[in-house]
Amino acid sequence: MTPFTAPFFEHPGPRAFHKTFRSGIPKMVWTVLLLATLYSCGVSKSLKDLPELGNYQNEIPQRRQLSDSSFTIGHNFLSKNRQGLWELYVDGDPLEIGLKTGSLTQELFQFQERAFINKINELVPSEGKQKLLKKFLAWYNRKMYRNIDTRFKAEIYGLSRYASKNYDHIATPYLRVLYFHGAHDIGHALQDLALVGCSSFATWGNKTADGKLLIGRNFDFYAGDDFAKNKIIAFIAPDKGHNFMSVTWAGFIGVLSGMNDQGLTVTINAGKSSIPLVAKTPISIVAREILQYAGTIDEAIAIAKKREVFVSESIFVGSAKDKKAAIIEVSPEKFGVYEVDNNGQLICANHFQSAAYAQDKANTKHILESHSQYRYERMEELLGQGPKMTPESAVEILRDREGLGDKAIGYGNEKALNQLMAHHGIVFQPEDLRVWVSSNPYQMGEFVAYDLQKVFAQKGSVDGIPKLATAEKNIPKSAFLETAAYEAYGSYKSLNKEVSKAIASKTHLERSLLVDFEQSNPEFWEVHYLIGQYYLQRGYDTLALSAFRKAAEKEVTTVPDREKVAKLIHKLERRL
Repeated sequence: MTPFTAPFFEHPGPRAFHKTFRSGIPKMVWTVLLLATLYSCGVSKSLKDLPELGNYQNEIPQRRQLSDSSFTIGHNFLSKNRQGLWELYVDGDPLEIGLKTGSLTQELFQFQERAFINKINELVPSEGKQKLLKKFLAWYNRKMYRNIDTRFKAEIYGLSRYASKNYDHIATPYLRVLYFHGAHDIGHALQDLALVGCSSFATWGNKTADGKLLIGRNFDFYAGDDFAKNKIIAFIAPDKGHNFMSVTWAGFIGVLSGMNDQGLTVTINAGKSSIPLVAKTPISIVAREILQYAGTIDEAIAIAKKREVFVSESIFVGSAKDKKAAIIEVSPEKFGVYEVDNNGQLICANHFQSAAYAQDKANTKHILESHSQYRYERMEELLGQGPKMTPESAVEILRDREGLGDKAIGYGNEKALNQLMAHHGIVFQPEDLRVWVSSNPYQMGEFVAYDLQKVFAQKGSVDGIPKLATAEKNIPKSAFLETAAYEAYGSYKSLNKEVSKAIASKTHLERSLLVDFEQSNPEFWEVHYLIGQYYLQRGYDTLALSAFRKAAEKEVTTVPDREKVAKLIHKLERRL
């Protein structure tokens, strides 16, 4: 990860990249970047900051390689399971955890960094703009180091010792990894779009089969296919605080989805953000602090209140001790908590629900114009159907690809709960300390079950690596993977890239390819929109109008998208 990559990776998928970079980075963003580089106050000090390491273990044993996918350091280990998920166990003080994690995952870490570099070279090929963006990130992140606890900075420093040497000319390894932890925040802050489609829900009491708290969540984050290949299920036993697990990737200590040994769960959902002028505490670090040090909802709220964030975010917290869930809604200016009164059900999309944001204009606009409210209503609809909730039925909701009323809205539509591109899906059963994590592809692969009590009790040994999953509790892969529709979606993804590339480069496509593209995902509005754009560019106005009309008949994702299609139709109707 490099300082200039962060703004580009909080997106729901390739469509967002196409929209954002169809004409390059928006001029408004470049203006902000240019102005920022003119004011370098505070940058020098932040670039020289290093965490205090004197009280920590600075050396670790050498890593042992047992196979091409199994590594140990004493009883700490990294191993790949049969579902393709990497399982990591590490313990110790902050620096020790960072060093062990970096050593065990070094190949994965360097692969992730290379994937980011390749993506940024693709999106911003101009060396001059890359340099400008690099300077901006140094300026933008000038106060981040003040807002991250020294223990977490020590862990990041240990991890950074195993970063690739190939990018040291861009920034020091420590700074690169530190900035990496603001990627989630900076991405939707600079875009001012918050186009992530994360969906979360919790049920308990008379809503679940056993009366216990049950939580489901999809994390929609896409930074290219390479980035999504190596998911890590990390089990961390720190010297202070609670043992916990989280779903992550190499080079990242923050938390996006996780549960600790107190039965407290944390997930994060992006909200509508304006562009802040300075980075402070990354939301993933706030989530990590909650997971490591909180055991109840009140303790989680207290931690969130004391941290200054720089974007708007919903922190969805479930608690075995409280036997319920709550949403902590944070932003640079406001703080709210949303809870429900004993109805046993809590839903979270990408808009705020607490009283603190009731009159917030940006949030209200987001509800009206985005796909957040639609996904909220779809979760509400599915939770109201059928028998009481079980882990298996929670997984079915996370895998749902249809629209309201089971309407076919096209595969990959951001109004769907499963947009067939999410980084991971996860189900928590906090009172039993059980968790189920999705495997590839998307959330359609087997959901692997883990029991935190067993995991942290058995650890590992220098002679081998224990089996962490509770295999008999795994939830089977989706039957959808054996269908023609799934095979067609694979064709759609490759054809989408080809059509988008032809539009960007103004090159010719055979008519048969456009027919195949339309048939690969016929209910998705954007297929017809892209075909219309291609025809419009080539001067085939009648064919373009027909394609745009088809797009308008489908479930268009957002109000701005719907208006865009309507304007094109009106323009062509007047011309013809």
